[in-house]
Amino acid sequence: MKLLGRLEIKSNDKIREFLEKEHVGRVASIDEGGFPQIIPMNFAFVNDAIYMHSYRKGEKLDNISNNSKVGFEVDRELEFLPSYFSHPTDASQADTLYISVVIKGNASFVTDNAEKTVALNELMKKYQPEGNYEPLTNNDLVLDEVAVFKVVSKSIRGKYKIGQNLNSESRKILAQKIFDKNSSTAKETLKIMGFEITPDGLSMIDEPVWWFIL
Repeated sequence: MKLLGRLEIKSNDKIREFLEKEHVGRVASIDEGGFPQIIPMNFAFVNDAIYMHSYRKGEKLDNISNNSKVGFEVDRELEFLPSYFSHPTDASQADTLYISVVIKGNASFVTDNAEKTVALNELMKKYQPEGNYEPLTNNDLVLDEVAVFKVVSKSIRGKYKIGQNLNSESRKILAQKIFDKNSSTAKETLKIMGFEITPDGLSMIDEPVWWFIL
């Protein structure tokens, strides 16, 4: 329990920052047979709700019509830690640094054109930040051609595993191994872990603390 507590994100702002930045979430609904259906979706986090758009017909829409209770999950793998970081031959020592957010809530269809317009414009702003498009207005006919639904959370949990469960010296050793391995994600991972790459190597610039309390 102590480890789980230390992995839980402590900051509302970090949860929001993560949801606003990530591009793919997964929504889980319950089908007519009682099985969960999980679909990857583009999404926008607006006014504390998750908004998604879809064709007007489909299994997930039928599922939501029959049962509004859904799950929504977003994750990012930061860095795979090969087993040899910890032991020369024991494969069970392999691990992963990650960020994840899991939401349980209720889904509903957005029928108000003003809210629908806001949601679709926020999606465009997120996925096409360079612009080169005309924002939608409340009277655009395209609003009738797509379905928009939102998830309002009943609970939201965030977890980071970035080495915060380790003491400072162990985190420095892990950071150095990540730096030496030099994967395509290493620079961003080290930044999140609280390290800065300098001409002389690695410098610890922060002691990150993540905790999320509703």
